[in-house]
Amino acid sequence: MGRRLHVLTWGCQMNVYDSARMSDALAPAGFGPAATPEEADLVILNTCHIREKAAEKLFSELGRLHRLKLARAAGGAPLRIAVAGCVAQAEGAEILARAPYVDFVLGPQTYHRLPALLARAEAGEAGVIDLEFPAEAKFDRLPASRGPAGLTAFLTIQEGCDKFCAFCVVPYTRGAESSRPAAAVLAEARALLARGAREITLLGQNVNAYHGEAPGAGTWDLARLLAALAELEGLERLRYTTSHPRDMTDGLIEAHRDIPALMPFLHLPVQSGSDRVLAAMNRGHDGGFYRALVGKLRAARPDLALSTDFIVGHPGESEADFEASLALAREIGFALAFSFKYSPRPGTPAAGRAEQVGEAEKERRLAALQAELRASQAAFNAGCVGRTLPVLLTGPGRHPGQLAGRSPYLQPVHLAAPAELLGRVVAVRITAALPNSLSATLEPERLCA
Repeated sequence: MGRRLHVLTWGCQMNVYDSARMSDALAPAGFGPAATPEEADLVILNTCHIREKAAEKLFSELGRLHRLKLARAAGGAPLRIAVAGCVAQAEGAEILARAPYVDFVLGPQTYHRLPALLARAEAGEAGVIDLEFPAEAKFDRLPASRGPAGLTAFLTIQEGCDKFCAFCVVPYTRGAESSRPAAAVLAEARALLARGAREITLLGQNVNAYHGEAPGAGTWDLARLLAALAELEGLERLRYTTSHPRDMTDGLIEAHRDIPALMPFLHLPVQSGSDRVLAAMNRGHDGGFYRALVGKLRAARPDLALSTDFIVGHPGESEADFEASLALAREIGFALAFSFKYSPRPGTPAAGRAEQVGEAEKERRLAALQAELRASQAAFNAGCVGRTLPVLLTGPGRHPGQLAGRSPYLQPVHLAAPAELLGRVVAVRITAALPNSLSATLEPERLCA
């Protein structure tokens, strides 16, 4: 019997990808998947430091796992616990001090060293920790993924960030921007397609800053990489996230016009509609730049839909600043948006500023902004009713005889369809916009590809 691994993942899509690669790293050591911590020999908590109270959430889960570890030890079946990800990178020593029963801690740049860290812990070494930013590329040290990829797959092409937004901890937990060689990205994409993927989402903390080594000489930017990926046999859909407005080049805008496989949906965080707050955030752009960029994108791809991020209550944000965010949200008309109250991240410039906005005021502003954003999303979804859209069918629907999939705009779509269409892109007519999904019927000429 092999050993079993359970990875609990919090946070972004890159953490989801990282968790899968940690499983790959441990597969040669005999680890297979465990559905729950109770079934596992090793539990890894892959953490995210972006949201408020990330550490508290971690220690709450560690307390539960500690009780499980004690019970397992009493029965003669040891359980190992590891903490990975951005909270591990930021607070590794504190984790071991507060939870000495944790077997080892590793940062997001070192999960290719998992087998060695586990071996040290199993040999009885206490306080095993690896938070380095090693010179060797972790992707080059990982074994190839095995097993089905799923119809939709993530592929990390870039890590780290050099922007140093005042509110953001990513440059400190993920390090400086680095890009994978284009040949390595293409090889992993081919492997994903061979294992069943039909849609690939390229990931990066600042993905459109990609500047990977070219297969011959020089470097490729994201637009060139997208063009090469679109030529791969079996790839039907391409996406990428998360983008920074300052790195949305003319070439990348043209890629949205010229590459049919690139879906007409772009996540382009703005964070605030106020020029004063954007300057305080160190975003490097103002509202006028963002509006002009959206205009260029929509001119290049008229059916493009946008999603975004907003932060309310950044230190120093006035009521007028907040109203500017509401105005920008109304003007752009986002198809989807994620909005959050500002929360101080230790070590970031904004955390030490004196003009912190009160919690009650942040709550009020967030509620008002989210009402505006929900109305915008509902209007976009309602505008899809009556349209024919291509939908990649990825799994069973809510009811017997149904399949579900995603529209080009990432909307969940449910429809009656035969099981043999699973994995295909089909033409559907949208019949209703529900709060969190769309209903549809198959068009007579149903196969798109």
